[in-house]
Amino acid sequence: MASRMAQEKKTVVIAGPTAAGKTSLGVALALALNGEIINADSMQVYRGMDIGTAKPTGEEKKGIPHHLMDVVDPDEEFNAAIFRNTALPITREIISKKKICLVVGGTGLYIQSLLKGIFECPPVDPDFRESLRKECDDRGPQRLHQRLMRLNPKTAVTIHPNDRARIIRALEIIHLTGKSPLDLKREQSQTNPPLRTLKLYLKVDREMLYRRIDKRTEDMIKAGLIDETENLLKQGYSPDLKPMKAIGYRHIIDYLEEKCSLSDTLGKIRRDTRRYAKRQMTWFKADQDAAWIDPSDFDIALEKIKRFLNL
Repeated sequence: MASRMAQEKKTVVIAGPTAAGKTSLGVALALALNGEIINADSMQVYRGMDIGTAKPTGEEKKGIPHHLMDVVDPDEEFNAAIFRNTALPITREIISKKKICLVVGGTGLYIQSLLKGIFECPPVDPDFRESLRKECDDRGPQRLHQRLMRLNPKTAVTIHPNDRARIIRALEIIHLTGKSPLDLKREQSQTNPPLRTLKLYLKVDREMLYRRIDKRTEDMIKAGLIDETENLLKQGYSPDLKPMKAIGYRHIIDYLEEKCSLSDTLGKIRRDTRRYAKRQMTWFKADQDAAWIDPSDFDIALEKIKRFLNL
């Protein structure tokens, strides 16, 4: 009974850079643990964007339920706050079925929002903000920082006296709510306590990761990325939409508009995907609470999860 109660409150995260092998490892672990997967890739939520997002096929899913894939069209809004508000009930549903909840993806902000919540600020007060900006222009940010120090020293010491934007926003929040940003964050964290989570991040040798990215790029072209992008445009989705500006799609749009050759297009996709993977690694390395594993270390990952869940 104690084992089951401990398990009911816990979630496992499998994260890492693009092309690291998150999908295959997540599916293998879900099969071994009787689990379900919540997608934490910001691009795989969009319908009709399959090849360019490396969305797992039905065969690759191996019968494992995958949540938060294909939930919105490319012209619909989706962000970290929507992700959290949608994913949290799903985690509870999975756990209520006595199954293991695995959050798998590479969008660090989505994972952070789910595990720690999002600070929901009050709306902007344009008139009050403009008055603070004018005062800052006339007297300098240090004067406003001194005011913030008088109103809420705990907030003031976290903001540099020259950080004009954060000083103004802090004063605005206090003006609108009577509370400091720190107070609001604490209240929201108490209302939405963080999930108890084991985070397993995938570490791949850089050169190997780059080779995987290069191969994936070629495979996407062979699988029909050009046709997929063309179909999205034919359906009326504007190239200016956020999803259409994602890596792969924006490059193929340039190719379709004859702005560059296919060879150049492939090179740019590889280059920008590598840069994106580097940014992902920088984000994940800043997390001191995660365990790092090789994508091929299935047995190690499984053992860590079993210990965490007291299985």
